[in-house]
Amino acid sequence: MFKFAVDEINRSPALLPNLTLGFQVYDSCTGLQQELDGTLKLITGQEEGIPNYNCKNYPPISVVIGHSISTFTILNAHILGLYRHPQISHLSSSSLLSDKTQFPSFFRTIPSDTFQSKSLAQLVLHFGWTWVGLVAVDDEYGYQGIQVIKQELLRGGACIAFTEYVMINTFSQASRLTNIMKQSTANVIIFFVKELDVVPFFNEMLRGSLTGKTFVACDGWSLSNFLSAAKYSPLLSGSIGLTFHSATIKGFGTFLNGIRPFDSYESPWTKIFWETAFGCKFLNNLTLTETWETSSWCTGNESLKTILDSKYDESIFTSSYNLYNAIHVIAKSLHNMQSCQKNKGPFRNGSCTDVQHFKPWQLSHYIQKVKLKLSDERELFFDKNGDSPAVYDILNWQTNPDGTIRQVKVGIYDNTRSSSTMAQQYFFKFDLQIPASVCTPSCLVGFRKMPRVHMPVCCFECVHCPLGEISYRTGECFCGASKDRCHPKNREFLSFEEPLGAALSATSIFSSLLPAFIIGLFMCYKNTPIVKANNFSLSCLLLISMSLCFLSSLAFIGYPQPEKCLFRQVTFGTVFTLCVSCILAKTFMVVFAFMASKPGSGLKRWASPRVSYMIVALFSFLQLVLCISWISLSPPFPEDNIQAQPEIIIVECNEGSPTAFWCMLGYLGLLATISFIVAFLARRLPDSFNEAKFITFSMLAFLSVWVSYIPASLRSTGKYTVAMEVFAILSSSWALVICMFVPKCYIILFRPDVNSKEHLMGKHKR
Repeated sequence: MFKFAVDEINRSPALLPNLTLGFQVYDSCTGLQQELDGTLKLITGQEEGIPNYNCKNYPPISVVIGHSISTFTILNAHILGLYRHPQISHLSSSSLLSDKTQFPSFFRTIPSDTFQSKSLAQLVLHFGWTWVGLVAVDDEYGYQGIQVIKQELLRGGACIAFTEYVMINTFSQASRLTNIMKQSTANVIIFFVKELDVVPFFNEMLRGSLTGKTFVACDGWSLSNFLSAAKYSPLLSGSIGLTFHSATIKGFGTFLNGIRPFDSYESPWTKIFWETAFGCKFLNNLTLTETWETSSWCTGNESLKTILDSKYDESIFTSSYNLYNAIHVIAKSLHNMQSCQKNKGPFRNGSCTDVQHFKPWQLSHYIQKVKLKLSDERELFFDKNGDSPAVYDILNWQTNPDGTIRQVKVGIYDNTRSSSTMAQQYFFKFDLQIPASVCTPSCLVGFRKMPRVHMPVCCFECVHCPLGEISYRTGECFCGASKDRCHPKNREFLSFEEPLGAALSATSIFSSLLPAFIIGLFMCYKNTPIVKANNFSLSCLLLISMSLCFLSSLAFIGYPQPEKCLFRQVTFGTVFTLCVSCILAKTFMVVFAFMASKPGSGLKRWASPRVSYMIVALFSFLQLVLCISWISLSPPFPEDNIQAQPEIIIVECNEGSPTAFWCMLGYLGLLATISFIVAFLARRLPDSFNEAKFITFSMLAFLSVWVSYIPASLRSTGKYTVAMEVFAILSSSWALVICMFVPKCYIILFRPDVNSKEHLMGKHKR
């Protein structure tokens, strides 16, 4: 990239005409001593670095570019700053380098870590994440980065769930951090850690089966190739992060395609690049200790085009892009120096300086003032601290079909614009839905926040506004007493969708199947003594009415429609009257049968089955007449009850005439009471007529349920009043089924030896 940029400038007729740029390169070998030696050689122009010595009247070099590591750059900047010698870094992001008192001639074409921390915080706030975990490496880089992030998040109204500083290569730290993240309700975690430091922690998270978290990456690992492996996909797919902005550099792809490793003009670096790109070795580059297969030798004829679109995509060379910009900044500054007009210069008395003979501080002045138009139409310039605008690419980690991860650019963060642009193609992992990370969801209209004790402000309870006050927006901390607008209240009724209504509905439907099962059982054992002795036809009618009793409760669940209000109580009263009338008929038939069995009794005609049907028809008809009169004269209707609970609207059925309603219930209770009294008096009849005992218990249970219902219904309000009536219907119906038929079913299924005429007549005791 360095060679490409310099050649491009030298070929340009509009930039530095009649001047040719060159460059010298020193390899620090990632050693501070070599770095210091190379810097002194650059300054003095000698083969040996001599401090504070320069034998020429003008600098042998214009600008020093580098280093890529902040620690080395700081060493350079201290030395070069003594001579006001301009230095531009394309990759050092330490915030310490923004101190102009220590580094007066330092510039950089990437943002400071301070900008990155602010950008990460703004990215989190942009997505509405207010409950965030922070993890940073336990060194100066981590401390400074996390402190800025924390300040920005708190200033933006977010809260910190936890802050952890971790040391690398420590298994106990990785295990502890995984447990903290599992227990935390924060779904978003910012990792301000370098790539090599973060890998052990993600490996431990995979072992611990951590899921449901979204990670926010700093530039240290947002473009990690190692973490793109398929095994990390369940953990990291959907992550989002920042990296230094890059753009396509026109002509660079063609330049790369034209590289040939055996051209005499090319530098030794070309072969190193070639070996790295293709994973091969040139024969003359092998050391004595290396042995390579013949198939692994570089031929020089390999095609770079095959890998440019994947591994070396020209649009993602972040460091190369910033290096390209740094070289063009130098060229533009020198061009401005060359174009200076007399008496209009920036120095004393409007003077200019000779581009062939200038002082280092003079070039620093031009660099400080430079404005460079970039290939993506942005403008590059330096602020008073030598920092360039904070522009980051927003990356989303998405899963490839083969399970690996690719980092997709989905937006740009630019602090020079009024509002940062962010593309709306987020979170492939979450089906394009942005995940939530809040301690407590915003309170709805009509509620206000109430702080939790010893918890951050983002964690609160939502409580109803007091009567007469209202909150107009979601997330309000206070309720107001303003009465200049109307707000709809919540409407309450017993619905099929809520758990209570669904449970009662399911119970009703399931219970209605039990009488049907008993009918089927009676039909299978129709010729057995116990079925014959209990009036098969009347028993079937009773069981059908019991099934209808269970189903009648469904009319009380759901929105109170006018038709439902009109017929639900009538249906309930009619089917229950039919049921109790059948039991009353059975009770009288037990008494008539016993009286008719006495010698000379004239009641034999009253023991006929037709009498029982007449009793059922008569008492059911009276209830039907009462119900028809009720719905004709004062029918029930739906209404909105705003008196019982002023904060909500209770949608309920007005019974129209309370007198008619209680008369209907009273008539039903009267039939049950008569049946209970008659059955109780007949309980000591001989064993052949012992059904009276079951009727006694059934009516006692039935009356107990409905007597308990009266005070309970008067004490409850809203949907719970309806739920109480449904519960009473189901309970009383179950009481009838259990007391009347369960003992008979038990004998039929499990005690067939008792199901005989002898046992029924009591002759087995003799």
